[in-house]
Amino acid sequence: MPVTKESGKGRAVNFRWAVNTRARKALATFADNSRHASPWAAQLYAQARKRGKRHPHAIRILMRAWLRVMWACWHNNTAYDPVNHGAERRMAETKSEKSAA
Repeated sequence: MPVTKESGKGRAVNFRWAVNTRARKALATFADNSRHASPWAAQLYAQARKRGKRHPHAIRILMRAWLRVMWACWHNNTAYDPVNHGAERRMAETKSEKSAA
């Protein structure tokens, strides 16, 4: 997350180093491994790579998406279910449409 520092004469945007690095590494590892098991995660990673993002950046993009899913599960007090996940459901529908055509 960027941090902006301003004074009367200048402005700088820096990377926030004050973070729980163990949590960041755990989430990055989870996101990296999820792309091998989840078609939705693999597609999101592949799209990021096609846009020219390097592997670490693509993993951060995937990590941010998983954090949104985790937040929704926590906020709604429900367990993650790929069937109820909108992106997974849309992927399944497009696959079935392509196979029917």
